[in-house]
Amino acid sequence: MSSFDTVTAISVTHNSAHCIEALAKSLAVFTHIIIVDNGSTDDCSEKIKHAMPQAHLIQNKHNLGFGAANNRALDQVTTSYALLLNPDCVVTPDAIRQLLKTSDDYPHAAVIAPQLIRSNGLLEVSYRWPTGTWQSSGPVASAACCVGFVSGAAMLLNMNAMRHIGFFDERFFLYYEDEDLCQRVFAAKGQIIVAPESRFTHLARGSVRGNHPLRAEFFRGYHHAQSKLIFHHKHFGDPIARHLRWRTLGLAILTLIPRLLLPQPKYLARLTGRIVGLARFSTRQISTRQISQRDVE
Repeated sequence: MSSFDTVTAISVTHNSAHCIEALAKSLAVFTHIIIVDNGSTDDCSEKIKHAMPQAHLIQNKHNLGFGAANNRALDQVTTSYALLLNPDCVVTPDAIRQLLKTSDDYPHAAVIAPQLIRSNGLLEVSYRWPTGTWQSSGPVASAACCVGFVSGAAMLLNMNAMRHIGFFDERFFLYYEDEDLCQRVFAAKGQIIVAPESRFTHLARGSVRGNHPLRAEFFRGYHHAQSKLIFHHKHFGDPIARHLRWRTLGLAILTLIPRLLLPQPKYLARLTGRIVGLARFSTRQISTRQISQRDVE
């Protein structure tokens, strides 16, 4: 039977000092914890050392990206399972026990995910069939079921199954790395299970703070655009990715006009980042590496 000792909890932080106290409480039941700090410029690392002295802290000098940082931790896991948890997720021991119970019920499942809940109590439908298969619809799950995609905010990975499939593709700096992972699990005929009885609160986009919020919004738009094109190029081919690029770029430029007339700095910064990301995309970078945030600053 799976227990807390069979799981390594992993969390990636980046300017997430404000999340550490709550994260420490969420992970208190685990013996094995790995925190990867992705080049934070706040006092995140010091807070981790104080709040979670039992955790193994990996400190990256620069922001490597979400998938690459998780891979550094996954390479060091020796337990049967790894729980990937965003710093802005709030978890109770009972919710984790329910997730582990589902892992016992489906011992061959590659990925098991909880039901995510927003801060206002609404349930997120953060799972579906894979992109390109068919359009999912309907209410939230009422019992454990197989799906083709779950959010990377919280994932329980069966390490034995996932080592055969592989972990995150590091060409995705931010966004779509979880979709790519699930797409590969689905293609390998691995099981991805949603466990709705296990409920994790997800404070979406609450894990990163910094002194330059508009720059952060710019890079959200930039990396989302880049990663979406990398995903489509990888899974659907270059013609599809090229068509998507130009269509999305045209729509983004049209959207820019009303944003300039009625400016909202947050959304304008994100839209500008999207336009730059689309304009700078090239298939050459897919065969080398994804442009990191440091490269475009």
